[in-house]
Amino acid sequence: MEIKNIIFILIFCVAIAFFFWNTRKLYKTLFVGKKNDNRFENIGQRLKNVWVIAFLQKKLFRDFKAGILHAFIFWGFVLFLFAVVEAIIQGFYSPFSLIFLGPVYSVITISEDVFGILIIISVIYALFRRYIEHIERLEVGKAEKTDATIILLLIMFVCIGMFGENISLAAIHNFQLPSFEIRPISSLLSPIFYSKNAANAHFFFEFFWWMHVLVVLSFMNYLPYSKHLHVLTSIPNTYFANIDSIRNTIKPINLDDESIEVFGAADIEQLSWKQILDGYSCTQCGRCYSVCPAATVGKVLSPRKIIVDIRHRVAEKATLLLENKTDDEIFGKTLVHDYITDSELWDCTTCMACVQECPVMIEHVDSIVDLRRNLVLTESQFPSNLNNVFKSLETNFTPWAFNQADRGSWADGMNIKTMAEDPNCDILFWVGCAGSFDERYKKVTKSFASLMQKANVNFRILGTEEHCNGDTARRLGNEYLAQMLMKENIEILNNYGVKKIVTACPHCFHSLKNEYKQFGGNFEVYHHTELINNFLHEGKIKLKNNDSESQITYHDSCYLGRYNGVYDPPREILSKFENLELVEMSRNKSKGFCCGGGGGRMFLEDIEGGRINVERTREALETHAATIASACPFCMTMITDGVKHFDKSEQVQIKDIAEIVFDNSN
Repeated sequence: MEIKNIIFILIFCVAIAFFFWNTRKLYKTLFVGKKNDNRFENIGQRLKNVWVIAFLQKKLFRDFKAGILHAFIFWGFVLFLFAVVEAIIQGFYSPFSLIFLGPVYSVITISEDVFGILIIISVIYALFRRYIEHIERLEVGKAEKTDATIILLLIMFVCIGMFGENISLAAIHNFQLPSFEIRPISSLLSPIFYSKNAANAHFFFEFFWWMHVLVVLSFMNYLPYSKHLHVLTSIPNTYFANIDSIRNTIKPINLDDESIEVFGAADIEQLSWKQILDGYSCTQCGRCYSVCPAATVGKVLSPRKIIVDIRHRVAEKATLLLENKTDDEIFGKTLVHDYITDSELWDCTTCMACVQECPVMIEHVDSIVDLRRNLVLTESQFPSNLNNVFKSLETNFTPWAFNQADRGSWADGMNIKTMAEDPNCDILFWVGCAGSFDERYKKVTKSFASLMQKANVNFRILGTEEHCNGDTARRLGNEYLAQMLMKENIEILNNYGVKKIVTACPHCFHSLKNEYKQFGGNFEVYHHTELINNFLHEGKIKLKNNDSESQITYHDSCYLGRYNGVYDPPREILSKFENLELVEMSRNKSKGFCCGGGGGRMFLEDIEGGRINVERTREALETHAATIASACPFCMTMITDGVKHFDKSEQVQIKDIAEIVFDNSN
C-alpha cells in the first residue's frame, strides 16, 4: 500500500465519520416535533413522485431557463457519482478503474465529459444570474448569497478536478486512451495543455486527483451547515410529500384528545417531522416567493421566510430539547411572534401557488395554517373583525350576519324541492353561503339551477338545513368551528343518503370532495362548470346563434384549478360559443394568480401592502376583453371590486360561466 493510500484512508475515515455525526444529529432533530404525521402509505405513488419530480426535475421546468440550468447540474452530478466512486476506490487501491464495465464505461465516460462542460457553463450562468442579472427571487441576505456562491464554486472545482485528472491521464497514455474509455473533450484538451511537456502529467494527475476527492469530501461535510442541505433532503422530502389522494387538504386536529395543551403550533415542538424536514429541504430558490400573491403586492408574507424561520428555530432550539436543557433566552421565545409575525400569517390566501412551484415539495400552507390555529385556538389572538365572522358562523352558519331561515329564499317561485320535501333525486345542489345570500351571486345560483332544469336534471337543495361548508373557519385556523360545521353537514347528508353533489363554489367543492372524507363524508362531488360542460357536450342544452363578436378572458379560481386540477371544463364551455374569443391572461391555469379572497382573506382588511385583487384585475383588463369570466363567488366579488378600482364598471362585465351559458341558451 502506497503512502498516498494511507493518507487518503485516514482523511476519508475522518470525513465519513464527521458526515455521519452531523447527519445523525440532524436526523434526531427531526423528531423534536411531536405532531403525528403518517407518510408511509402508498409506496408506489411516492416512488413515482421521486422519479418524476426529483430525478426528471418536472417542477423545475416550470421556469424553463432555471430548470435547464439546474437539470444540467443535477443530472451531471448523478453521472459524476461514477467518477467519485472510481476516485475513492483508487484512494484505497491506486490501479483501480471502472473500465471492466466495457461498453457501459464508454457511455459513462462520454456522459461525464459532456456534462462536465455543461455543469461549468451552468455554474457560470448561475453566478451571472445572481451577481449581474440580479434575478429578484434570488436576492437574499449576504450570508445566504455567500453560501450559494461557495456551493457553486465547489461544484465547479469538482468538475475542474475531474477534467484535470482525465486530461492528465490522456497525456500519461501518450494521448491514446484505453479501449472503452471515450472522453472527447478531455482528449481534445490534453494535447493543448501538455503540448510541450507531458512529463508533468503524472504530477498534475495526482494534484487533480487529490483536488477532486478533497473537494467532494469537503462538499459533503459542508452541506449540513448550508442551505444546500436539500442535496441530501430533497429526495426524502419529495418521497414523503402529500400524494394526490390527499393533495392540498388540511390535516385535522383530534379535538377529543384531552392531552393536547397547544392547538396548532406555537413552536417547533408542535410541528411534525415532515414540517421540520421541509425546513431542511428549502434551498431558498425563491420560486415560492416569486408566485406568492401577498409578496407580489408588497405584503410582509414570504413563504420562503416562513420555512427558513422554521429551520433557524430548529437549529437554535432542537439540540437543547434533545438534551433536556433549558436556556431562558431561547425558551423565552416562540416560533410565532418572535420569528414569524402574526401579520405574515394573516397575509396568506392559502392559494397553494408556493406549494405548486416548490421543486422539493415543501408544504408551506400546512405550516401556516398550523401556526394560525395556535393564534386562534390557543392564544385567541386574531384580527378583531374575525370576531363577527366566527360568531356568524357559529350562530347563523354563514360568515355573514344573514338569517339562516332565508337560506333557501333565492329559489322562491322556481319549483325547486328541498331534500326534506322529497329526498328522491339524482344529485344534490349545494348552494353555498354566497350563492344563498349574496345578491350578486344569487343570480349565478338561479342561472345554474335553471340550466339544470333545462337539462332535466332531477336535483334537490337542502335549504335551511345547509350550513357553511367550514372552509373559511378552517383556513383561518378555527378548527373547532370548522369541524363542528363539517360534522353537522355530513350527518345531514348521510341521513339523506346523498351520493352525488354539485356546487358552484370551488371552496365548497374542495371541502366536500376532499376534506369531508376525514370525518366520514364520502361523496361524488362536481363543480357546476363540469356539469354544464357535460350538458353542452350531450346536447341537453343548446346555445343560441350570436352574431356579435366579443372577447372574453377567464380567471382561474385557486380552489378549482390549483387545488383540484379543473382547468379545461370552463374553457371548453367558452370555446363552444362561435363568436366568442377566449383571450388568456399572462398568468393562467396552473400559473394563475389568486384573486385575494381565499384563506379567509375575503373577510380581512388590507392593512399593509397592495391589494391582490387589484393586481389580478389589472392583468385581466390588459387583455382588453369585454367580459371577465369566473367560476367562484369569492373571485367574482374580488374582481368586481378590482374593476371598480380602475373605474371600468361601464366597459367590462364580470360574469359567471353559468350566467354566460344561461343568457345564451335556448
